[in-house]
Amino acid sequence: MKTDLFITGIGTGIGKTVTSAVLTQYFKADYWKPIQSGDLDQSDSLTIKSMIDNDLIIHPERFKLNYPASPHQSAAMENFEINLDDFQLPNTENSLLVEGAGGLFVPLNNYEFMIDLIAKFNLKTVLVVRDYLGCINHTLLSIEALQQRNLEIAYVVLNGNFEPATKDVLIKNIPKTTQIIELPELNLLSKENINKVSKSLKIK
Repeated sequence: MKTDLFITGIGTGIGKTVTSAVLTQYFKADYWKPIQSGDLDQSDSLTIKSMIDNDLIIHPERFKLNYPASPHQSAAMENFEINLDDFQLPNTENSLLVEGAGGLFVPLNNYEFMIDLIAKFNLKTVLVVRDYLGCINHTLLSIEALQQRNLEIAYVVLNGNFEPATKDVLIKNIPKTTQIIELPELNLLSKENINKVSKSLKIK
């Protein structure tokens, strides 16, 4: 069965790329990062490619921006503006995982945000969460924003170790129709570890 998902998160640096690698491997899916800002020599697409099976397809980014900032700022520094109309999903009959940049309200331009791109594609979402001071607030706000746009939250990923009290609140407030996926703390990102974690998943 074809599974198309948009990987988003409650912020930056919380494990979207690790989650993308695990789920791309699990679903034997194609992977696509629409916008890469900075780190072009070590992009998320290149990272994913190094951690999944060699026969899985990585689609080229729509925008590769040199400056490591939000897409609207990086694009402005290169004298152009990103718009929703610039994006079309890659043509594939395989399952597709799309990885966003940062959180839901990372700006594409002054008026359009990452959540608008999810709505344009009308994909089920995967919300990645990591434990830090403020993560409960950021998680519940993200869930509410997705629900207000009638965007389906297929999975919430709890990435790494969580304080029990934090985890308890999160689990009690994640929608009942959303499956919770718990990923272990990965101290070493490698193809072997990503494959091992993906094989351990039990996803509905």
